[in-house]
Amino acid sequence: QVQLVESGGGLVQAGGSMRLSCGASRRIGTGNVMGWYRQVPGKERELAATITTGGSTKYDDSVKGRFTIPKDIAKNTVYLQMNDLKPEDTAIYYCYIHAPWGIAWGQGTQVTVSS
Repeated sequence: QVQLVESGGGLVQAGGSMRLSCGASRRIGTGNVMGWYRQVPGKERELAATITTGGSTKYDDSVKGRFTIPKDIAKNTVYLQMNDLKPEDTAIYYCYIHAPWGIAWGQGTQVTVSS
């Protein structure tokens, strides 16, 4: 099982940028999908962005053109670069990995965007 640890959340003004990091406890390997979900209290967790080991990315329509999901294989880390943040981006952001052995989640990091 891989442990995921997120960092980088906090408070930012609308229009600002923030980068979240998700470090895996061991080599990520191949055949995986890593990504970020986000959740607002009272609502279901929703996909923000994913990236495969081959580098293919997928973004929710609400973040396209504003968020990117780069990764650093050597550091076993995936990032979420968030630009032009909006108050509706306020949520708890969870990193996850879907691997052949199963799924693991990070503990979540709060992102708050003030208007």
